[in-house]
Amino acid sequence: MSKFPHIGTTIFTVMSQLSNQYNAINLSQGFPNFPVDERLKDIVARRCREEIHQYMPMAGYGPLVEKIAALTENSYARKVNPATEILVTAGATEAIFATIQSLVNKGEEVIILDPSYDCYEAPILLCNAKPIRITLQPDYTPNWEAIGQAMNRNTRMIITNNPHNPSGRIWTEADFVALEKLLDIYPDVVVLSDEVYEYITFENRHISVNHRPKLWERSVIISSFGKSFHITGWKTGYAIAPEALMAELKKVHQFLVFSVNSIAQYAICDYLDMVQVSELSPFYQQKRDFFRELLGETRFGLLPCEGTYFQTVSYESIAPDDDLSFCKRLVADFGVAAIPLSVFHHTKTDWKHLRFCFAKDTTTLQLAGEKLMLV
Repeated sequence: MSKFPHIGTTIFTVMSQLSNQYNAINLSQGFPNFPVDERLKDIVARRCREEIHQYMPMAGYGPLVEKIAALTENSYARKVNPATEILVTAGATEAIFATIQSLVNKGEEVIILDPSYDCYEAPILLCNAKPIRITLQPDYTPNWEAIGQAMNRNTRMIITNNPHNPSGRIWTEADFVALEKLLDIYPDVVVLSDEVYEYITFENRHISVNHRPKLWERSVIISSFGKSFHITGWKTGYAIAPEALMAELKKVHQFLVFSVNSIAQYAICDYLDMVQVSELSPFYQQKRDFFRELLGETRFGLLPCEGTYFQTVSYESIAPDDDLSFCKRLVADFGVAAIPLSVFHHTKTDWKHLRFCFAKDTTTLQLAGEKLMLV
């Protein structure tokens, strides 16, 4: 008997297969198509010739962990203990899985804010716990009244995603104040803060749980080198948590993967000495602005994009189709692949919104824009 009878082929696989079938421009999956920094390639070429091919320490390569602590302090003015509060993980997905498996018990409830990324629910179900799906407001901001009504003595965790995939919205100071007030009422609730796009925000700066001392002792913060340095295939990320929570997280991590790829850890450690994460936002903002300018010549309605490398649009004025059907038609008839947002909703709520990934080279975005002008 299947543990996940309701889970089939992911929408990302479906749309990528359709994109290949119709030789379309694939703006569906969230991966960059431009070259990795040559300096990072050079580091890998040099490092792979060294004898660094055996297991790493379970919690991560020591010098890399130290640099993560320094990066956190430089970015957020927060000091974390490298020995007890940082864990290098096999991507953000492993960090999320290990966090939920280690901290959530049978019968407890975990709040997920929809639309949400698809890796949150499965580990909750494997705990024999209950996912509680709360729909964001139509502008993709948190509905604090609904969240508050959903919380109770069985609530163990709330999963937050900021900057938000798929909408590209970011949290405000008021959102964090609202969260902190709720956690005052429910002192046993833990925050799992998915912040993999933390260094990709635009007009307004990213506010992190790392900025909120009141949340530190009850939060696990997830970051991704794959997203930050557009090396998604490396599947390398990290988690930050207080010692008591991290001790539990490490227990699952050691039996899930034990340790993370050695060459990736050495290479990222070296690369952190020469790269500035502050350069990432301007780099992606240029792509966002270029793509939005192209979309401005189409019939699609532009929604706010405050962070991530995703642009959400409305096609409500173009066609009455449901969003999945419209996406399939967009590939077949116009040669561009996108993601329908209803798949991120447990209830398949259809607001007639699509998500495009603009982490692509200029030529790809230009060609996609020209095709979308014909829709």
